Amino acid sequence: MFKKKMKIFLEYKPPKDIRTLFIVHYAPLILIILTGPITPLYGIWKISEELFSIIIGIIIFLLGSYVYFKWEIFWQKTYHGQLVTDGIFKKIRHPHYTSLLIIGFGLAFFFNSLFALIVAVISIPIMIISILDEEKRLIKQYGEDYKKYKKETPWRIIPKLF
Repeated sequence: MFKKKMKIFLEYKPPKDIRTLFIVHYAPLILIILTGPITPLYGIWKISEELFSIIIGIIIFLLGSYVYFKWEIFWQKTYHGQLVTDGIFKKIRHPHYTSLLIIGFGLAFFFNSLFALIVAVISIPIMIISILDEEKRLIKQYGEDYKKYKKETPWRIIPKLF
């Protein structure tokens, strides 16, 4: 049974029209990772006092990593092509986006980089557009089940906010 489930999971490839979305999701995070370290090297575009920023960044990054791994582990254990509404998906509909945003902000503060923070802020509307587009696909794919899930779980990425 386990081997069969693993085979299904390992053979899953997102449809080609969704692959672009994955690139869009990770592009801001990659840009933060590539540009963030430049700030301390050259001492430009700093956010605040270095030690404070680094500590806050580590805390935020760890929170984002926790959300990411909670999503990732749950997803690997439960997803087999069906609509997933349990676990972290009971609280928010798009925990993957949430984790990427939190990690991006955490890295921006860790690097003490104003430029990386601007990229993190710019990534918010990018993620929102991606979420809205993805939800159209999910409604087409799962129909009334997804509409019901949207009513039961009204928050997309941040409970009580959006």
